[in-house]
Amino acid sequence: MILRTLAVVALALATPAMAATAAKPELKVTTLEGKPFDLSAQHGKWVIVNYWATWCVPCIKEMPDISAFVKSRKDVVAIGLAFEDTDAKEIKAFVDKHPVVYPIAQLDVTAPPKDFDPPKGLPTTYLIAPDGHVAQRFVGPVTGEKLSEAIARGP
Repeated sequence: MILRTLAVVALALATPAMAATAAKPELKVTTLEGKPFDLSAQHGKWVIVNYWATWCVPCIKEMPDISAFVKSRKDVVAIGLAFEDTDAKEIKAFVDKHPVVYPIAQLDVTAPPKDFDPPKGLPTTYLIAPDGHVAQRFVGPVTGEKLSEAIARGP
């Protein structure tokens, strides 16, 4: 029994811990247009950080809703993070066919942003409060209604 307990403890210590999403995450990416996006520069606004992929049907379905929500509110911005290993030209072509009002950046799936948990499913959306903390994480499709409800609960 003691050996079994020691083996479990040793295994737990040997297994690398998954990084947890930071309370106030940092995110600096370059958009497909070559412009920088810095989450900290959005202080004072609600920020939607949306992980998606071109092959993800629920992601494609939610993009127009996120876009309309951002367009309808002056206190909200968004960044779309294409989480897939493909050529940037393919993502640009996809966005040309599925335009949105917010910038898109491509992430390296092998080196995702350190301050966010790697998505366990797509789409995954983080709502960042005006003070920079994570107000809510959504796994699965998000709607303007869900985003409005989360914002109404406040930071």
